[in-house]
Amino acid sequence: MLTEAPTVERAIARLMGGDDVARLHCAPIGESDGRIVLAMLDPEDWASADEASLVVGRPVTPVAIAEPAFRALVQREYGTTAAAMAASLGEGDDEVLANLESIEAEDLHRMAEQPSLINLVNLLILEAIRLGGSDVHVEPFERDLKVKYRIDGVLVEQQPPPKRLQPAITSRIKIMAGMNIAERYAPQDGHITLRFDGRKIDIRVSTAPTIYGESIVMRVLDKQSLQLDLKTLGMRETDRKEVDRLIAIPHGMVLVTGPTGSGKTTTLYAALSKLYDPRKKIITIEDPVEYELEGVNQIPVNPKRGLSFASGLRSILRQDPDVVMVGEIRDGETAEISVRAAMTGHLILSTLHTNDAASAVGRMLDMGIEPFLLASVLEAVIAQRLGRRLSSKFGFPHRPTEAEMLRLTAEERALFADATGEAIDSHDAGTAIFKGRIGFYEVLTVTRAMRQAIGERVNAHKLLETAGPSHLTMRRDGLLKAQQGLTTVGEVLRATQDSGTDLLLGDAD
Repeated sequence: MLTEAPTVERAIARLMGGDDVARLHCAPIGESDGRIVLAMLDPEDWASADEASLVVGRPVTPVAIAEPAFRALVQREYGTTAAAMAASLGEGDDEVLANLESIEAEDLHRMAEQPSLINLVNLLILEAIRLGGSDVHVEPFERDLKVKYRIDGVLVEQQPPPKRLQPAITSRIKIMAGMNIAERYAPQDGHITLRFDGRKIDIRVSTAPTIYGESIVMRVLDKQSLQLDLKTLGMRETDRKEVDRLIAIPHGMVLVTGPTGSGKTTTLYAALSKLYDPRKKIITIEDPVEYELEGVNQIPVNPKRGLSFASGLRSILRQDPDVVMVGEIRDGETAEISVRAAMTGHLILSTLHTNDAASAVGRMLDMGIEPFLLASVLEAVIAQRLGRRLSSKFGFPHRPTEAEMLRLTAEERALFADATGEAIDSHDAGTAIFKGRIGFYEVLTVTRAMRQAIGERVNAHKLLETAGPSHLTMRRDGLLKAQQGLTTVGEVLRATQDSGTDLLLGDAD
């Protein structure tokens, strides 16, 4: 039985059309002794074999093929790509529409309902999912309509569809997301739900008007690809044990910080999944609810109906919760309610947008929280970033490039003295070198000395001095992972370059 999709000459593959391949569950893969070798899911299906023989015009020799290998073969040899379909739709008309706004909404509806256009948009989304993309960007420019997939945190440009298809593609996406296609001058948000390989995929859609049309970003929320294990996410065993201790405490506050796209919510979801116990009431308030967690009560923020983080949090506290996750502390009101809740017997988990762990303290104080209150409830701050993980065949330590060497201290360069791999320039490296993502973490546990420092409103530098010599910054954590061959120095520097902690501690020249 064939367990991998074989390489097929184009002349052989063309002996059968895609419709016949899908209908008969077989495909020609070669020839031998004047007969066509036929890969079949069921080689004893003689009726399909006889019909395939009539289609190819030659006698056939059936061979068994595993279903995954057959699917891969069909996709490669007979599948239609978004690029190919877009090219065929754009053939024979190179005209660039000068005034897209002049098209009536009725015409947009008609264009968006064309079967070929529907298939094209579906392919744009499904190809992104197959490639493991987290976002699909459709960007309009004067003479181009660019399509990019964010794969492992990096935008990868795809073959662009013809500019003339822009209004139809934009309208089709907006229809799928339940948006108003006649409104082209104001941002809109929408939602798409579809099924892919038997699983549910949620897609958040956002549009924004630009001078050449609407820019669209589709965020792919694939629960199956969500990793809710801190070890799989790349957290060191020492830090995992500390997180386990933190989420086991009955009350207090644990914050996770980092910019958008750094994996904060995923870390909190992993903690909640580990924390789940039927004897505990766990409630979250999020904007929006990205993934559904079994056994957890999840509330989506709805500003249009007066449900904000602050008002929702007040309601949650009347629900007798044990653990509360606040999607993000954005304002002083939410911060104050969260702190008060942590003081009255609740474990509060939340996120902040700060560059490093120590800065979270200053951010909370800037929101108006009294230093002595914050000092009494804050248990830890976890800062994190995400970098690309090296593919297993490249999983050994690589030397830093010359440019990277200049950004490392002498102590950091010594970590790679015995590296055997050639230097990899992360900026120019292809997607084949990287597979998936890995987290760089900084777990700042609040000690007794740190509580006193918080009460005195000391700056981030002095606050870190109370953490002790064993404290590991995100940059250091990442470099140790690069030393193990899990990522590259370039990925660590790219992901952690905005972290002020490392500069304060003198980890960078």
